[in-house]
Amino acid sequence: MVLPSLKNCLWLSCILRTPKACFWSTASGGLIIQSVSNDVYQNLAVEDWIHDHMDLEKQQVLFLWRNSPAVVIGRHQNPWQECNLRLLRQKNIKLARRRSGGGTVYHDLGNINLTFFTTRKKYERMENLKLIVKALKALRPQLDVHVTDRYDILLDRQYKISGTAAKLGRTSAYHHCTLLCNADKVVLSSVLKSPYKGLKSNATPSVPASVKNLFEEDPSLTSEMLLDAIAKEYATQHQIDHHITVINPADETLLPGISNKTKELQTWEWLYGKTPKFSISTCLNMAYKDSVLDVRVNMDVKHGRIEVCNIDLPEQWLPPGLYSELVKSLTGSKFCPNETTTLVTTLLRVCPQDDELHSKWSLLCENMIMLM
Repeated sequence: MVLPSLKNCLWLSCILRTPKACFWSTASGGLIIQSVSNDVYQNLAVEDWIHDHMDLEKQQVLFLWRNSPAVVIGRHQNPWQECNLRLLRQKNIKLARRRSGGGTVYHDLGNINLTFFTTRKKYERMENLKLIVKALKALRPQLDVHVTDRYDILLDRQYKISGTAAKLGRTSAYHHCTLLCNADKVVLSSVLKSPYKGLKSNATPSVPASVKNLFEEDPSLTSEMLLDAIAKEYATQHQIDHHITVINPADETLLPGISNKTKELQTWEWLYGKTPKFSISTCLNMAYKDSVLDVRVNMDVKHGRIEVCNIDLPEQWLPPGLYSELVKSLTGSKFCPNETTTLVTTLLRVCPQDDELHSKWSLLCENMIMLM
């Protein structure tokens, strides 16, 4: 069991002593909060809650959070285009879709996340990034860090250590960014590499960049030091007490309705169903006995479901009726390996009891599932 630090205990005891109804109004001008959770869905739900419920005219907010391994895509992105979903499933890495735009990022506990909440009128992400750079310089003056015109923070003029995304509401806005401290770069590079072929989409693509951890530059740094330095600089610029308030994103008494926001972010409809329409046109090279068969597959996928499906098989390789049933079953179904596995297993039960036919069917279905 990992015990919280004395500092965290003091923060938590402060919250417990503060009446829940008065919690959000205890500080004027600005508030710095930190999540005790490492769950990506809970932390993204906190962003939604603050954006929807807090009076940002009275209080600007800095939200500090870290996640267990997760790939987070932008609202208008295609997960099949952005990452290796099979590898995510194998490594038990979560996939999350933000409500902000921008590109795909990999999170783990070696990555710090910062969200700056303001009114839309006061929204200024360049100033937020300059604040982070100033905090880093105050902590380690020798660090060569600067903000680019693309709203990235570069280390040594070439390595990206922070990317930016934002959500602009009617009256409220937030800007969030990452800070690479000690992330697993091997996992990062492998999961952010799509293996899917022949995919065409109008979804917002990510822009690849060379990355580096801050701890590679200075191993004496810690995440706690960086969080504290950023919080201190934020407090100085907003003329508030340098005090970080710890919150539990699962606390319904503090954040009414938060559990529903968290659940929504985990649904298939949000994670995959919000993907902009895309198409797949590819050739499956299937090895069967002593030959290699070329099978053309064309699909249109809308809202995460197969809208149009065409599979061009060699003539007489499968009985036409069985092939037609496969196409019919796939059309309208989720573009999802689990659902497709269930469909083809059901069809196999009504397939004639012929070993060769079963082998061909299994080979085709395995290759179709690999597309997803």
